[in-house]
Amino acid sequence: MKKTIWALMDDRAGSVGQARGILPAIADEFEVIEKKIVYNRLAALPNCIRRKTLIGVDRKQSAPIKGEPFPDAVLSISRRTAPIALWLKKASKGKTKIIQLMFPGKFGAAEMDLIVIPEHDRGKAEGENLLYITGCAHRISPQALEEARQKWTPAFASLPKPLTAILVGGAIKNKPFTDKNAEMLADAILKVHNQVSGSILITSSRRTGKSAEDIIMKKLAHIPAYTYLWGEKKENPIMGFYACADRIIVTGDSVSMACESCGSGKPVMVFSGKNWLTPKHQRFVQSLFDGGYAMDINAYDVENTAAMERLDPAAEIAERIKALFK
Repeated sequence: MKKTIWALMDDRAGSVGQARGILPAIADEFEVIEKKIVYNRLAALPNCIRRKTLIGVDRKQSAPIKGEPFPDAVLSISRRTAPIALWLKKASKGKTKIIQLMFPGKFGAAEMDLIVIPEHDRGKAEGENLLYITGCAHRISPQALEEARQKWTPAFASLPKPLTAILVGGAIKNKPFTDKNAEMLADAILKVHNQVSGSILITSSRRTGKSAEDIIMKKLAHIPAYTYLWGEKKENPIMGFYACADRIIVTGDSVSMACESCGSGKPVMVFSGKNWLTPKHQRFVQSLFDGGYAMDINAYDVENTAAMERLDPAAEIAERIKALFK
């Protein structure tokens, strides 16, 4: 009989994406039950105040999470879901094991059975229950890529080959994505395009900003392209970009986008810009370079680019989850 695992799914798209990358990898041994979590204003309280309670959960809008039978495990995907997981373990008298994505803070960390932490956050905590990984888990699998390839190939059929996907992020915390960085990114893209020719598949984000987006698109206007820019009212083609592109250029501000790119099995180039990425983001990008999953866009040479490793943290995490029950 399969064990049960509840996945506490809140409104953080990046965290939900990580969970959705892990869950299929454990589905052979676990019955997966997703629990929608909706918060009220008390969810903003620190976990040392929320503690092992359901404070912060909107009970009316969230999925039921109380009462028997308790699950064998719970997947807590963010800091805000951690008190819920701790409550479940307490209410089940220790039966429910906790798998926590990202370090949730010191409160309750020692009681969690497995905490998955990105390598670029090493040093936040110590303990035998920590698992350090490169980047984060993602939803990109060979099956997902094949499904996206079949769906999106017709949409890109008329474009000259090869195809270079360009995934543009933007401002992070107190660091804007400046016009200067937009110019540097466009120039780096043009340098790659001059080597490979073909077409581009390009997407921007809410954080890119109109000015930076305009600079990039103006400089690349002569290149055949399929675009999905922030605010466009059409289906998001990013899975098609991962599946159909021959290479991918991604900005280093988005951990999830960069990890998904590195999960595609395609050559990946990362743009880091100038005076933009935080030290944490710089450590993340360097971990991709050190692992052979990506390269600096400024070092790209079509005649001398080594094959890259495929990033698949979900498989490693799945094995550690299964090992908790051996």
